[in-house]
Amino acid sequence: MKYDEIDHKLINELIEDGRISYVELAEKVGISRVAVKERIKVLKEEGVIEKFTITVNSEKFGKQVSAFFEVDVEPKQLQIVAQNLADNPNVASIYQMTGPSTLHMHVLVENFKKLEKFINDELYSVQGITRVESSILLKRFKSRVGYKL
Repeated sequence: MKYDEIDHKLINELIEDGRISYVELAEKVGISRVAVKERIKVLKEEGVIEKFTITVNSEKFGKQVSAFFEVDVEPKQLQIVAQNLADNPNVASIYQMTGPSTLHMHVLVENFKKLEKFINDELYSVQGITRVESSILLKRFKSRVGYKL
């Protein structure tokens, strides 16, 4: 399906404020409330809009340490390891990357002691992982949440 400028405007407005009303959206993009509702319905049905959610400042909820991991996995174990890690409540996101069966993972924990515990007890103990490389986030300049079309 081809999306026009109005669809882009709708999505960008929803990125700014996912709780904006259909009436307000209609005013901002220049179409009727009914047309806004129908377009959003179609965008959801076609998978352009996956879901409506909120962004939580993890630091305000006690998750002070944000770490990123590159995790190399035995190819036969990739799906099992990925699901195992995805089920961990400390894992904010996990992606399969190009390369030798590599997973890219974002982890949020309360402090460095918890990060050490996560690495030693919950990451290194997973069978099938062959290499782990980590980086600690110092400062966030932009994240996907703010991505505009």
